[in-house]
Amino acid sequence: MRVIRQIVVELWESVRIALEQLRAHILRSILTAFGVIIGVWAVILMGVFVRGLNEGIEDSLSMLGSDLFYVEKFPWRDIGDDWMKYRNRPHLEAVYAAELNQIIAETAASNLVVAAPAVMYQTGIQRNNLSIDNVDVFGTTAEYNLLGSNEIEYGRFFTETEALSGQNLLILGSEVADVLFPEGGQYAVGQSLKLSKINFRIIGVFAEQGNFLGAQSWDRNGVMPLTAMRKFFLGNNRRDTTTIRVLKKPDADREVARDEIIGSMRRIRGQLPGDEENFEVNSSDMLEDQLGRVTDIVSIAGLGITSLSLFVGAIGIMNITFVSVRERTQEIGTRRAVGAKRVTILIQFLVEAGVVSLIGGAIGLGLAKLCQVLIEGVLSTQEFSFTASLSPELVLYAVLISVMTGMAAGFVPAWLASRMDPANALRHE
Repeated sequence: MRVIRQIVVELWESVRIALEQLRAHILRSILTAFGVIIGVWAVILMGVFVRGLNEGIEDSLSMLGSDLFYVEKFPWRDIGDDWMKYRNRPHLEAVYAAELNQIIAETAASNLVVAAPAVMYQTGIQRNNLSIDNVDVFGTTAEYNLLGSNEIEYGRFFTETEALSGQNLLILGSEVADVLFPEGGQYAVGQSLKLSKINFRIIGVFAEQGNFLGAQSWDRNGVMPLTAMRKFFLGNNRRDTTTIRVLKKPDADREVARDEIIGSMRRIRGQLPGDEENFEVNSSDMLEDQLGRVTDIVSIAGLGITSLSLFVGAIGIMNITFVSVRERTQEIGTRRAVGAKRVTILIQFLVEAGVVSLIGGAIGLGLAKLCQVLIEGVLSTQEFSFTASLSPELVLYAVLISVMTGMAAGFVPAWLASRMDPANALRHE
């Protein structure tokens, strides 16, 4: 207990002396802390940016659905010079979804639940004097509602009977509903509007989903029965923009489910053993791997920049601590002569360096918080929703970095100060 009390007293005395020295040389202290201010500011901003980037990617990938697979002509990766190879693949047909559902029903202990086609057609939608262009309208079947990829906020999805009879029904994305019904999406249900001069009745409005990686708005879409789309817009030969969406069971292994889809699609398309697949089974994990590599590169680059900033700040603290030791050589000799231990002198100068660095870290943290608010305010007005959150972990990280930087930089000067011979120090001019 006595030792602990002595340590606390010495630490408190070291802090008091450090604050007195800061007040006595305030301009020098500010210049000393400037490097740490920049370093901590850079560290926090980089942490905020990487965290916001990861959260944005996770939110975007969640729109694809972790349990959904997308059977398409093209893979979700860079195909480089092989574009023509994928372009020349046979078209996907919407009927494949029905055939795949039949195979799923006949397969004991299948890892899959249901498949649904999604045939895209881009068009404009009008309601009285209001209109919106470039809306992605998907033609699909009633099974699409079982995929769970779009939650309906108002109204309902169309039934199998309505889909088979080709009724002119439409479910709107939230952005489309907001443009055409400024009074609120709930008022859209039951209303009529025109797609290419053809009347459709609105039976539902999807909940807001947001933007996919800041590029594609998932709310700027619509869904109608595939039979109605073929009747008015596509005919029966539109296959190049067809996607088969397949839902796996929640407890099924992703790769096992993927292999089951590949086997079933090879069977549907009549491919022989040894033939290369002429389709792709895409999923969110493929994009997650690619985007993860991008964030890793950003993190490594940011670590290099912030480390350099902190290194410059540490050099500044070391130099000023050396100057402080030299200026106070006689003081050190006097304290040693009256009984101060070497460890006391060491702790004193370490605490001084740590206090300077901590103050610089606090200022850097404040600047980072201000920049975080500005960044979030600017980016929130753009299409890409970016959440620049300053977490408690980042705050703690900043405090630890600033203190450790100061103490590491001040260790050598403090060590030399503690090893001074009292007699030589007293004779120093």
